[in-house]
Amino acid sequence: MPARRLDVELRLSLFGVKRSIDLNRFARYRNAAVVLVSALLVIPLVLFLLRPAAVADLAHGNVTGAQALMTGWAKGDLIVLVRHVERCDHSTAPCLVGNDGITERSRSVAMGVGAHFQNLGLDKADIYNSPILRTAQTANFMFNKVGTGEDWLIGCRGTMLRDALAHKVAGRNLILVTHSECMDQMEKDLHLPTSTLGYGASLFISAETSQTPRMLGFIEASDWPTVTTR
Repeated sequence: MPARRLDVELRLSLFGVKRSIDLNRFARYRNAAVVLVSALLVIPLVLFLLRPAAVADLAHGNVTGAQALMTGWAKGDLIVLVRHVERCDHSTAPCLVGNDGITERSRSVAMGVGAHFQNLGLDKADIYNSPILRTAQTANFMFNKVGTGEDWLIGCRGTMLRDALAHKVAGRNLILVTHSECMDQMEKDLHLPTSTLGYGASLFISAETSQTPRMLGFIEASDWPTVTTR
């Protein structure tokens, strides 16, 4: 065979082998890329599905949530954390009394929320407030009741659920006039994401003795008129 022809055939042969190698390498890279892209798509989906459920809004026509609230309240099974109304030192509005107290305009908000609790019935409810002036004022206008103040309702670091259960009397609802930090801690204790609730908001927890405490949901101060059981 002429040397030139042999050289051409050898080059073609080597080219074919090299092309085969390149195609195999490309296939491996392509498969790896498919696996990587699939993983990047699946991981966020799994994290989304496994995320803790958000705290439910019991207002705005949430009939099922409102019915659970009414049933638990009638049985005296609820713990309610109520945030103080607008604090004076975080507002430009006129103060009621004292820089650490509430604003003048928020007095009516507290009274309005209190009226809704009166409609639920307070004959079997125990009410506590933190010793800070703004919570004492809020408790006064909401419930016409001011306690001497409970220090455990100020910081609430890591013990909110435990302390609340320790003060809960069977068959009686427990109302705690407190701070946003304590509401956040309660949500953490129940393994829920924290939510930013406004002044005067209420957070409802079912503490039926035969069951593990569970979150029912929240009602913002201005949303009480939208709570309905039908």
